[in-house]
Amino acid sequence: MSRYSGSTREVARAAPIFAALGDETRLALVARLSSDGPLSITRLTAGSAVTRQAVTKHLNVLATAGLVSDVRRGRERIWGFEPKQAIAARSYLEHVSKRWDEALDRLKKFVET
Repeated sequence: MSRYSGSTREVARAAPIFAALGDETRLALVARLSSDGPLSITRLTAGSAVTRQAVTKHLNVLATAGLVSDVRRGRERIWGFEPKQAIAARSYLEHVSKRWDEALDRLKKFVET
């Protein structure tokens, strides 16, 4: 492992989160759930061109990554945002950003000398 990479554990923890968020539909679902609160699939698909079946598949991918969870309420599943994994992803991005800042500082010092 080079000195420029995160720990294997950090990368392994962050990779599924970023993979799940790498899809436009899933990213929109996370944004909606984080701003509007828990919603049913019916409410999530209202006014959307995405089918209920597709939304369900996307939500399952997000659930596997730990970004959303659901509870049964009668016949419906209510989906909610789980911030813990998003916080972990943010922490990883802050780590990467810090490393880039350090690299840019080293480059600046090299160029100025």
